[in-house]
Amino acid sequence: MSVARRCKKRYLEGYTALLPKDQEERLEELVGPWKRLMRPSVENPEDLLEEAREGSIALLVVGDPMQATTHIDLEARCAERGVGFEVVPGMSATSLAVSLSGLQSYRFGRQVTLPYAYGDCLVTSPLELIDANYVSGLHSIVLLDLDPTGMGIDPPQPMQPAEAVAMLERMVSRLVEEQGERESLAVPVGEWDGILLSDIGTVDQRVIAGHLGDLSEVQGGFIHTLILPAEMGVNEREAFERRVVG
Repeated sequence: MSVARRCKKRYLEGYTALLPKDQEERLEELVGPWKRLMRPSVENPEDLLEEAREGSIALLVVGDPMQATTHIDLEARCAERGVGFEVVPGMSATSLAVSLSGLQSYRFGRQVTLPYAYGDCLVTSPLELIDANYVSGLHSIVLLDLDPTGMGIDPPQPMQPAEAVAMLERMVSRLVEEQGERESLAVPVGEWDGILLSDIGTVDQRVIAGHLGDLSEVQGGFIHTLILPAEMGVNEREAFERRVVG
């Protein structure tokens, strides 16, 4: 926060992650006035880089800024143009999710983003990654999409648990239709084990385990993440059961 306070201008990146409204208001109290930047201004940062030549600029990111390829690319552009920069790491939702899940950290595979379907376009690659992790005995962290348009221009609309489960069901149907039955996907999606993590790192944090059919009915919360476990060891299963509600 001290770095941001010392900067001439502050921008909050508003499409890879976001803050609840009350925390946005709190942010101004902590670091000073800020403006929101959406996807086009960060992926095509010529104006931002030009401003940075004239004075110190803070690009504020929710979580760990270097988890997104967009911000790694921005660092590269700064280096190419001789614009000085400093990265201040933050807490990553992915590392927090692993810690809160009670599952063994070394047993996680590639993380997956579950996107909204755009019109008739329904990609199945996220499901294929989840399935590949499962077959390899690895748990999957599934980050839920924030942008129904895919453009990163409009205010984000975080995907809710019911939407995520419905999207997984559609993906399974599409994948089976295109590639045939898979033993690893024989169990209905609603019966899959899952851990729902809502608003992690905030005072409203919730961690709930159960079948996806039950988790899809969870109400409330702002930002959600799913963990889809592979076969769990004894200690992991006990940790999972401790997180089951009701």
